[in-house]
Amino acid sequence: MDSKKETPPIIDQFADYVETRIKLAKYQAIETGSSFAANIITDLVLIVSILLTFFFASLTLAYFLGELLNGTWKGFGIIALLYLIIVLVLKFNRKNVEKPLINIFIQKIFKSK
Repeated sequence: MDSKKETPPIIDQFADYVETRIKLAKYQAIETGSSFAANIITDLVLIVSILLTFFFASLTLAYFLGELLNGTWKGFGIIALLYLIIVLVLKFNRKNVEKPLINIFIQKIFKSK
């Protein structure tokens, strides 16, 4: 008789199956994590680009209005008032602005691919 015990083929297949499922779970976690990181980086670059564009457009508009009104301070004052109005409108409509933003963030977090 053979002193070596042979494991039944079903146990070997089950062990292979479990090992394969563990590898698959790891790969899916890596894919999800890297996709999430790529989305975050892309969104940050996009936000920084938009903010810089907005900033320089504001400076340009302030100088342009200053030239039209014969006083640089007048152009910057008008732009400052415009931003103050925007801030006040957002402050008093905070709930209407927050809800869509929350929904966008939730969709982004649970986005599958």
